[in-house]
Amino acid sequence: MDLTNIKDPAFLKNLSDDELKELAAKIREFLIHKLSVTGGHLGANLGVVELTIALHKHFNSPKDKFVFDVGHQSYIHKILTGRTSDFDTLRQYKGMSGFPKRAESEHDIWETGHSSTSLSAAMGMVLARDLKGEDHFVVPIIGDGALTGGMALEALNHIGHEKKNIIVILNDNEMSIAANVGALHNALGRMRSAGKYRKMKDELELLLKKIPAVGGKLANTVERVKDSMKYFMVPGMLFEEFGFTYYGPVNGHDFDDLQENLQYAKKTEGPVLVHVMTQKGKGYVHAETDQKDKWHGVGPYKIESGEKIKKADAPPAWSQVVSDTLVQVAKEDKRVSVITPAMILGSKLENFQKAFPDRLFDVGIAEQHATTLAAGLATQGMKPFLAIYSTFLQRAYDQLVHDVCRQNLNVAFGIDRSGLVGADGETHHGVFDISFLRHLPNLVLMMPKDENEGQHMVYTSLQYNDGPIAVRYPRGNGLGVAMDTELKEIPIGTWEVLKEGKDLVVLTFGTTIPMALEASQELEDKGISVKVVNARFIKPLDELMLHHLMTEGLPILTVEEAILKGGFGSAILEFAEEHDYKGQRIKRIGIPDKYIEHGSVKELLKEVNITKEAIHDEVMNMLPSKKQRA
Repeated sequence: MDLTNIKDPAFLKNLSDDELKELAAKIREFLIHKLSVTGGHLGANLGVVELTIALHKHFNSPKDKFVFDVGHQSYIHKILTGRTSDFDTLRQYKGMSGFPKRAESEHDIWETGHSSTSLSAAMGMVLARDLKGEDHFVVPIIGDGALTGGMALEALNHIGHEKKNIIVILNDNEMSIAANVGALHNALGRMRSAGKYRKMKDELELLLKKIPAVGGKLANTVERVKDSMKYFMVPGMLFEEFGFTYYGPVNGHDFDDLQENLQYAKKTEGPVLVHVMTQKGKGYVHAETDQKDKWHGVGPYKIESGEKIKKADAPPAWSQVVSDTLVQVAKEDKRVSVITPAMILGSKLENFQKAFPDRLFDVGIAEQHATTLAAGLATQGMKPFLAIYSTFLQRAYDQLVHDVCRQNLNVAFGIDRSGLVGADGETHHGVFDISFLRHLPNLVLMMPKDENEGQHMVYTSLQYNDGPIAVRYPRGNGLGVAMDTELKEIPIGTWEVLKEGKDLVVLTFGTTIPMALEASQELEDKGISVKVVNARFIKPLDELMLHHLMTEGLPILTVEEAILKGGFGSAILEFAEEHDYKGQRIKRIGIPDKYIEHGSVKELLKEVNITKEAIHDEVMNMLPSKKQRA
């Protein structure tokens, strides 16, 4: 079968089990080869091949609604809905998204990239279906890792209360991005080992009714026996207590088992949960044997050896610099602990976990809990450092406002993946944190120009005792600068001049400093003198320097790899207004008021006009007399 000939999933209805197995093998082979070139979420997709095929065979998308949680496991869904020929462009600029995308296909009805959203969205679709008098299935597909998110548990509670028809597929591979943690994970483990209790209950009832003489009496009490069997066979009865009919555990790589249970689910009234056991990375030996889940999301790799294709002699990753600094400080300061919401691997915290296993707290996919947990630690004199992606910190906003900043607690935040992140696209770009953090009272916010300054900022955050403090840093690798051997504090709210100039000043920080310095040098060659300032503290601003610059009357250009509205440039405008610097010329470069899709960071920066050339041209426009002479 040529996968590129697939236009919609209807062809699956007529395939035999042997043909389904052949299709599954072909899809796995296709994914392994395509992702070795483009990169992508390999492990998660290899694990759900049979499950996705079975769902499309027994339901009728797009009439029936598939709601993928996170969405990184939707590649097979994309193949079965006619997008095989687009895989050469997967996660590339202007190409196919690595997540469900409503604009791509009518079969993608829910866009996501964060976990634990599917059940709430699906319940909304169920309520809409019933209010409109329609008749179709709504099928959210959620992983065991995503089920640890508080939002998913809130949705389970509501679904069980409403008792509407919905079929939840729990894809249980015992992993999220790394190994799952927590009591819920342990409860699922007991369910895995308990076997198929519903089938056993039904067989018990049939057996009792066949017993001569006493069969009738026993049949009268069989419901009580069945209820007892529930508690005996599935410890805790979590899902049944939520109001669901539970089927499973189901072998997620066995078409017979999948199809039998999906048919049961379709015939059952009310909420149903089908507990499907899958193996992450199935069909590719390197991913199957991966214990640290390094094959969850991958760049290009060599198929035979599994060797990742990387740039030679790359500088250390930003996350690694932060993690190494945490280890160094924690050796001397026993108050330091680190919290992560299921991102030990992503935030490169393995060394900290190894060195201080009792001071590393992985709370699962639970960003709200992680933030308030840090606040609780801080009330007792500890020094918690919450390592969290910018895009995931969005989920803990109320906790930031209410629990951390309002109480002015000494919580340090390491905001990873700040700025544009590339191929994961709009759900993962860390471009909003400046705007939603800058206006919070008591919070200090900073970003380093390079990894050496980065280690000093991490140290500063752990020495700071006047409230919450955050250091943001980008995805990827540092600049390769020399690293100081001694850590030192950076005075809060101080900037540094990187290049002197008398015609105009560029205020910038982090990733945009190199392009500002390059543009400044090119302008220098044209007789235009531009001062470049490392505005490393986004809050508080270096007011002493700002007063000096504005008193001089120098035009100011701000540059930031973040959303403009409410951002750093807005802070400079506010300062000029508050201090009545009338006539002060201020222009801003940054990300416009829109969501940015996927592509390489370089391509995306060019798209939003954050480049060396853009800085050069804006300076020229702000200095018309200089422009004429140049």
